[in-house]
Amino acid sequence: MSSEGISRQDNRRIRLGGGSLGWRLRTAVILLLVVAAATVWVTNRLLTDRFTESTRSRAELRLALYSGNLLSELRRNAIVPQLLARDPTLIAALQSNDFSLSTQRLISFVEEIGAASLMLLDRDGRSVAATDRNRLGETHRNSPFFVEAVRSNSTIFNVIRREAGSYSFSYARRLEANNEILGVIVVEVDLRKFERAWAGISDAVMVTDSTGTIILSTEPQWRGLDENAALLRQPPQNAIERAIRATTDWTALPPDAYVQGEAVMRTENRIPFRGWQMTSFTTYASIRERVNGVLALEIMGFAILLALVFYALSRRTALRMALFQRESAELRALNARLQREIAERERVEKTLEVAEQTLAQSSKLAALGEMSAAVSHELNQPLAAMKTYLAGARLLLRRNRPEEALASFGRIDGLIERMGAITRQLKSYARKGADAFSPVNLKDALASSLSMMEPQLRQRHVKITQILPEEPVLVMGDRMRIEQVMVNLLRNALDATKSVSEPDVEIILAAGDTAILTVRDNGHGIEDIENLFEPFYTTKQPGDGVGLGLAISSGIVNDHGGRLTARNGQHGGAVFEMRLPILDKDGLEAAE
Repeated sequence: MSSEGISRQDNRRIRLGGGSLGWRLRTAVILLLVVAAATVWVTNRLLTDRFTESTRSRAELRLALYSGNLLSELRRNAIVPQLLARDPTLIAALQSNDFSLSTQRLISFVEEIGAASLMLLDRDGRSVAATDRNRLGETHRNSPFFVEAVRSNSTIFNVIRREAGSYSFSYARRLEANNEILGVIVVEVDLRKFERAWAGISDAVMVTDSTGTIILSTEPQWRGLDENAALLRQPPQNAIERAIRATTDWTALPPDAYVQGEAVMRTENRIPFRGWQMTSFTTYASIRERVNGVLALEIMGFAILLALVFYALSRRTALRMALFQRESAELRALNARLQREIAERERVEKTLEVAEQTLAQSSKLAALGEMSAAVSHELNQPLAAMKTYLAGARLLLRRNRPEEALASFGRIDGLIERMGAITRQLKSYARKGADAFSPVNLKDALASSLSMMEPQLRQRHVKITQILPEEPVLVMGDRMRIEQVMVNLLRNALDATKSVSEPDVEIILAAGDTAILTVRDNGHGIEDIENLFEPFYTTKQPGDGVGLGLAISSGIVNDHGGRLTARNGQHGGAVFEMRLPILDKDGLEAAE
């Protein structure tokens, strides 16, 4: 065969190969684009649902925490009027109309009780003593809290709207002696501090009463309205307006509510107090940022893959064209050309093998980088939040607000647990409770109480001896209030051993027909056991307390169906015992 004929055949093969290669290239590009679009769409749907559920779970958990704090504040102040209504000093002042020391008496109660303000009214509704001296002499004869307290023999809770649009919350109870009404004690509860705390987050939070009227809200203009009217009102620049800058139109998910025409997630929680309900509106911005981050990585990966495909195909085409040109030029020396062609093909195969290995390694590195970026993005959020909470806690401690600082540390603990869950690739879901009482492990509650008392124990060098059962000791109750009783008993034990050279406190937890917690100290014992649990009875020096700790603790234990007792030990010291109904394995309280 002549060299010209062979050259024509090679040229024909080149044209046919080029046409086949072009068709395959177009098909491969179309398939890659279809796969990329389908992957992005499916990823968007799956991640949107997943992150939306995660955001909703966090919003429900946060709302449950806010509801618990609000309910705890209301319950803590509910017992105060009943205790103050029995104060002999205030009763004597109303009988003698001598109120020179009454205001100072109320001021001494505020720090220990934790109320916002106290006010004593005489039988005519005139303010004769108040922690806020500007309110002395005010007349409240027609005020609802005065009228209802005079008519009732129990503690009355009132919500009154002020002229500024805010609400005041107060407990009132009448004082009487010899069946004669002497006056009314009013305890004002500061719930506005919760509004200020909620304003620091991106969510909008509101609390409605049983009629649906908003009484607490991060938006001042919402107070006094119902939810529908509040959402239609144009608020100023604040947290809710920043929260709704990002909407969820792109997610194809139905919104829970609209604020200013923008979609937000609505979460509600019932507060077991007078039919109150708490509602929050959460932005979808964090969901969009997280989903967009993953989608951006996917799109970038497909773009890199498409570029590599074009590069590999163009490189392969160039090598084939060069090979065919060399074959056409070497047709005159068939044997030599065939040898060089074989050698060239072997070299090309080796080159392709190396290129394929390099491409596979590059794909592994790209996948590793994608995974690292995703994990880094997930970890950066809790790390940034931890930094913010630590800065807030430091500021709160400088302002002498340790309780709020402890709340920040609790949030930091939750973030650390979340980071551990990310590294283990596990997911936990928060569950909120609907009842006030829940099963409480007294061993865990005791450990938490000792942790809170650790600074005092370390400063005093007190020896603590614990005798605990191996199995959990479960009771039905409010863990926070039970821990409050434990802390009061431990504090009293520390105070009783101040004058002892080697203070020793023994703690015994036992479970039988009832759960029994015993706290024994080696102090000087109790002189007057009969009046120990009476309000305002104290053996401490003036300024160290007004004698309400054990009275409140006894009331808490009684609310739980238990009993708090005290006695002197056989070898000296005092012994306090707290007995609570134990919870059996079926979740029922054992009968005493």
